[in-house]
Amino acid sequence: QVQLVESGGGSVQAGGSLRLSCASSEYTYCMGWLRQVPVTDREYVARLSSTGPMYFADSVKGRFTISKDSAKTTLYLQMNSLKPEDTGMYYCAASPRACMVSRQAADFDYWGQGTQVTVSS
Repeated sequence: QVQLVESGGGSVQAGGSLRLSCASSEYTYCMGWLRQVPVTDREYVARLSSTGPMYFADSVKGRFTISKDSAKTTLYLQMNSLKPEDTGMYYCAASPRACMVSRQAADFDYWGQGTQVTVSS
């Protein structure tokens, strides 16, 4: 069972930056970040595969970057120029398979506990 532990969330004013980290207990092929606000489905934010292109939601393109450490077991999400609409619980997710074209939460087998990001105007 892969275990994912997120960190780095917090409160920041609009225009600020945060860096989220996700430590995985083992290597997985596809890793990503999704976020959720109450009474909505988890929204795909970004993902990184061992092969193939990165993906970013249109709402975060040009502001967020995703990367892994050299051991490829820690995933990062650098969030710049944050907006109030970026507020939500951010979840790290992983799959032992290639990233799916569908880009849905159901594509992932493993989830972290979530880290809260709050952006005030």
